[in-house]
Amino acid sequence: MHDNRPHPLLAQVPLTVSPFVSLPTATTLPYMYKTIPSTLPPSSTGTSSSSSEGKPQYVVSSSGHAAHPDEIIASCKALQAYIQKVQDDADRELKAWQDAIDARELAEKRRVAPGWLDSDARILEPEKKSSSTGAAGGSEMSQKNLMDAGVSSADASSLQHTPVVAPSREGDELDRAFGGLGLNKS
Repeated sequence: MHDNRPHPLLAQVPLTVSPFVSLPTATTLPYMYKTIPSTLPPSSTGTSSSSSEGKPQYVVSSSGHAAHPDEIIASCKALQAYIQKVQDDADRELKAWQDAIDARELAEKRRVAPGWLDSDARILEPEKKSSSTGAAGGSEMSQKNLMDAGVSSADASSLQHTPVVAPSREGDELDRAFGGLGLNKS
């Protein structure tokens, strides 16, 4: 409505009053009501809108924090440097952990086969024991079996007289009985 005159098109639309629509009523305010100031008070989070460098802080987040783009870039770079430092520390700790595991495995391998990993020569030779009995001990050593190398000469002589169990010939008998049968591949 301009100049208290209705628009000519709106004047042609008839108005009806619906019983289901109620017009808003004025709200009564409490007697302790105070008006809101036109300017906002300083932030309670401690961040001020004035920058120490005098740069205008025109980037405002949804939480109300305002900053200059240079401050945002600087904080991003600081965050990136912190993340890189944490990553480097984690990599160093992981490498130290892996080195400790490798050292334990190497110590276990050296315990099992001493001398094998300490030199480039990959042929192990047993050390010869010095015989206290002289030439007689040497002839006894040549008569012993390789499996009896840790057995004393008194035990070896008693072992020579023990009976040996003959291997079972049941397998040979089964081969003779069923060995001639061929499998039908149809």
